[in-house]
Amino acid sequence: MKLDAMLAHYAESHRNSHNELIHCICVPLIVFAVLGMLWAINIGIALLGVAAALIYYYTLGRKPALEMAAMLAVMLLVWGILIPPFHQLLVAIIIFIVAWIGQFVGHHIEGRKPSFLEDVRYLLIGPLFVLAVMTGHRPAEMNGS
Repeated sequence: MKLDAMLAHYAESHRNSHNELIHCICVPLIVFAVLGMLWAINIGIALLGVAAALIYYYTLGRKPALEMAAMLAVMLLVWGILIPPFHQLLVAIIIFIVAWIGQFVGHHIEGRKPSFLEDVRYLLIGPLFVLAVMTGHRPAEMNGS
């Protein structure tokens, strides 16, 4: 499935402006938390996870891979520089739980189930949806055009 079609499909269950806002906050926090948990376990595992994700993003296109590489690099820098090692796992777990609660609140408001329940790839499409929303670069299908 092409990226524009996946983003449009993802957008179908994210039409409510409150749910969209919640996702623009919680999706990056979830990605950040997952990276933090991996980093706390082992830096090599975190880098391997990033590499695997970037390979998938590259299958969707060069631009999404570059955008996600930049975002993931910043997140890894924050974990490596700003979060003390002895707090990393606890901070990551707390962020992860709170952000997922936010996601499910958003879907309750929306009245639609999360896209990843239909296809697990949408866990990786969510960050691209957020980037599209935040930058105003939505594919035409996402705008209802």
